[in-house]
Amino acid sequence: MEQEQPGTGGAERSRFRFAFMALGFVCVGLGVLGAFLPLLPTTPFLLVALWAFSRSSRRFHHWLYTHPRFGPRLQEWNEHGAVPVKVKVSAVSAMAISFGFLAFVARVKWPVLAAAGALILVGATYVLSRPSRPPGP
Repeated sequence: MEQEQPGTGGAERSRFRFAFMALGFVCVGLGVLGAFLPLLPTTPFLLVALWAFSRSSRRFHHWLYTHPRFGPRLQEWNEHGAVPVKVKVSAVSAMAISFGFLAFVARVKWPVLAAAGALILVGATYVLSRPSRPPGP
């Protein structure tokens, strides 16, 4: 088991280590699926996986952060908060489709639809406000 630094919540992390690691692997799986399925976003799942691995396994955190395919996007986010245009389009499209599903297929009551719309609007605004690429040299 990894050594924890004093004052970093080591007891809390070790108690939930398995749960964080399981969450990390589930999110990596969903992220990999998202690489092939057009409406399933990859990056948000990989960001959650990276966070979960940071609390459970340095080895898997390093593996994901330096992965040849997924690592560069995660590093851009970590270092610059950048979200590529393709990811923005995918995320906002998925939000719009989800809202349409709630409105026209599930036919939820208007207070639920308004709350979902407000949350989607907040999420979309945040994603769109992020830079699309890291700053130049």
